[in-house]
Amino acid sequence: MNESTNKVLPSLPGSAAKVSSTAFPATSLRAPAAVSLASRLLMVTVLLLLLIAPFVLPQALVNAAIQMLIAALFATAFNVLAGQGGMLSFGHAAYFGIGAFATLHAINALGGAGLLPTPLLPIFGALGGCLLGLVAGWFSTQRSGVYFSMITLALAELLHALAPHLTSVFGGEAGVSSMRMPAWGLSFGEPMHVYYLTLAWVLASLGALFFFTRTPLGRLTLGLRENAMRLKFLGYDVHAARVMVFMISASFAGVAGGLLAMNNEAGNYVLFDVRLSSEVVLNAYIGGTGVFFGPALGAAVMTFFGYAVSDLTRSWLLYQGLIFVVVMMFMPNGLSGVVLWWQRSQRSSAVLARYAAGWSLGALACAAAVVFSVELLQRALGSDYQSQLVDAQPWPAIALFGRDWLPGAVSTWLLPLLLLVAGGLILNRVTRAWDALNEEEAA
Repeated sequence: MNESTNKVLPSLPGSAAKVSSTAFPATSLRAPAAVSLASRLLMVTVLLLLLIAPFVLPQALVNAAIQMLIAALFATAFNVLAGQGGMLSFGHAAYFGIGAFATLHAINALGGAGLLPTPLLPIFGALGGCLLGLVAGWFSTQRSGVYFSMITLALAELLHALAPHLTSVFGGEAGVSSMRMPAWGLSFGEPMHVYYLTLAWVLASLGALFFFTRTPLGRLTLGLRENAMRLKFLGYDVHAARVMVFMISASFAGVAGGLLAMNNEAGNYVLFDVRLSSEVVLNAYIGGTGVFFGPALGAAVMTFFGYAVSDLTRSWLLYQGLIFVVVMMFMPNGLSGVVLWWQRSQRSSAVLARYAAGWSLGALACAAAVVFSVELLQRALGSDYQSQLVDAQPWPAIALFGRDWLPGAVSTWLLPLLLLVAGGLILNRVTRAWDALNEEEAA
């Protein structure tokens, strides 16, 4: 193979044409399909809702919307590496956190004035994430599969361990704080100003990432996922391509971290915690990594779920984990897979709605049984309730969902059992009817 093909992106046509025809299945690297009218209308509707949200939502929900936008961008940046490139990172919080600290230091150093006013400062988050991504990506992409994932986790945990000791950079326990300065006639002291700043950056970043998927390197990213060995055989520099994809993903993760810094005006080494890395993995796969906007959907939904449920119960993390397990078992394509199923189905919307309603009813019955059992057990096993127990005396009633329940009574546990059985029967019946309909049409 001559030297002209021994580079990251050979010119087209040529070796790239060979990749699409011989290295991978036709469905892996075919040209992107045109966006349907329904999809365009959906995107326009979502955009309009995002634009008017601060005018119709209370301030608390505006703050929640900012967090949802940041989480959506972070998950989409992660999916460039994991979903499209097939490189599952367990340490993406490192680039998110570096982006946050780079932006905080830029705010303090520049004061939001001059050539880089406050609205442009998240670009330092992109630079910080890019530089760290270059270093970490060069090492981690030397391996693939589980070894790659373990290296990313080790590098992120190394940074998390060092951060408290590098007080001049990360501020120690207290962290680094800053203050947004006025610019372009806006004070950026109101949540609405921060919301629109975040929205502008998120939309611009999502647009750039979507454009990246249409570039030759973006299409090559799918080749890295499908068969990197074949790409290497065709003359591509696989390691260089992986490093570039890693840098792009880390850069936009840094932008998300910079937006978080702009919103909170502070940050500490907790941003490097492995919990944040695990959250972005869960959010991306719950939304669906096979669709570009899937991770953004999953991140927005799960961020709002945490905001809404965390004040109601201490078991909300358990529910979050259960949702992930259920989605992976019964909806492996994620929430976005449901949307695609609806759009691509040849059946009428009425038929799809009837079956979707049946599945939803069964799922709600099972969810109600699980929630009731978890909440009752949490209260019954809690230290406050255990201190009320007296030997040889029946357990006192527990107030839950507007009623008093006796933990020792059989009728109390009969309710979740009936709900679980009813939900399972409904799901089984609807699924059998759906399978029968498919078999009838196939025959």
